[in-house]
Amino acid sequence: MPVRRPFRLLASALSAALLLSGCGAFADTGDQDRDRTLDVWLMRGSLSGELTDAAVRDFERRNPGVEVKVTVQDWPGIDKKVTAALGSGDAPDVIEVGNTQVAQYVEAGGVSNLTIKVFDLGGDHWVPGLEEPGKIDGYQYGVPFYAANRVVIYRKDLFEHAGITQPPTTREEWIETTAQLNQPGRQGIYLPGQNWYVLAGFIWDEGGDLAVERSGRWAGTLDTPEALRGMEFYKELQSYGQGPVDSDESRPEQREFFAGNEIAQIIDVPGAAELIVEKNPELAGKLGFFPIPGKDAKEPGAVFTGGSVLIIPERAAEPDAAYSFVKLLTGEKWQRKLAQTMSVVPNSTELADALEDDPGAAAMAEGARNGRATPNSPRWGRLEADNPIKAYQTRVLRGADPKAAAREASRRITAILSGRG
Repeated sequence: MPVRRPFRLLASALSAALLLSGCGAFADTGDQDRDRTLDVWLMRGSLSGELTDAAVRDFERRNPGVEVKVTVQDWPGIDKKVTAALGSGDAPDVIEVGNTQVAQYVEAGGVSNLTIKVFDLGGDHWVPGLEEPGKIDGYQYGVPFYAANRVVIYRKDLFEHAGITQPPTTREEWIETTAQLNQPGRQGIYLPGQNWYVLAGFIWDEGGDLAVERSGRWAGTLDTPEALRGMEFYKELQSYGQGPVDSDESRPEQREFFAGNEIAQIIDVPGAAELIVEKNPELAGKLGFFPIPGKDAKEPGAVFTGGSVLIIPERAAEPDAAYSFVKLLTGEKWQRKLAQTMSVVPNSTELADALEDDPGAAAMAEGARNGRATPNSPRWGRLEADNPIKAYQTRVLRGADPKAAAREASRRITAILSGRG
């Protein structure tokens, strides 16, 4: 913290000066100089090789003399690699990072402040779950790239057998539907006790949060009335299945379990449907999708939005070309191609129609309208490694007093986010 504050104050002062002068730090036109190289780091799995090559060709055609060098990075250990690059004199020009990683990189220093470019980049329509974590102390450092979030994958044949003709659109309908689906030999839903991402959505729907920052200090807030109502709903929904209360979606692997049993619903990313059918080909054509329902039919339930953003290091050798590349990849043309090719949510709520021919991705895009990210603390990654939220869920599902369990979990969250955990 003592290293970060001066940097952030200086960045804020610089941003204010740029806003007042109307001048930007990056040119908005193609770089016409010759024999220059734009160094770009992208994460494995974000773009196919064919899509990457096509985007690079498009950029190089628009920017004669600039050659793009793309290096594909792996997620394990990337945080240390990016932090080291940002602090070096040899940083790449553009880096793709996870949307929940931005705060820790800004904490370390070396990330360009792009606030004055938000309007130019179409920020008025950015998906909230990508925009919010890219913004630190009111300043935008990360430019939304693409998103993914959970939906409900359901067995259409089991819905029909139970006399249900339409997926639910509200929480109340969802509970009624799940209870109706919970028949002898069949589960209404498979929801393990420690799926804390799903719990987070229910808490957000109630107006609560996992943790909040007050006067520069983070504190856990699972013990607020709003958060407790979210846990109460989770407990009710979880009771209509036989998911383990002391484990998450990986133990047992919930997709395999869903494929091998008579289960009506599962909460997962749409791509899980392909893996489920691989495990049980008899389910081909029997799976459908709908957004996690909210409290009101007018808006889907809140969901954790995972995904990526693009950052430009302060020490980028080609800042103008870097900005042009970021603008190209996050603009409408390539966002549509990305969404349709990779079945991900584009960065703009105005582009949901790009997924209308993909039912799973379309349901995901609808849910992304109410997407959120985890609390924007630079220490959030440490919390996920030893997650007190999971232990809290198990305690409540086993009958512990919710308020007492929530207070203990909140104290643990506060300790971790303050550096004492």
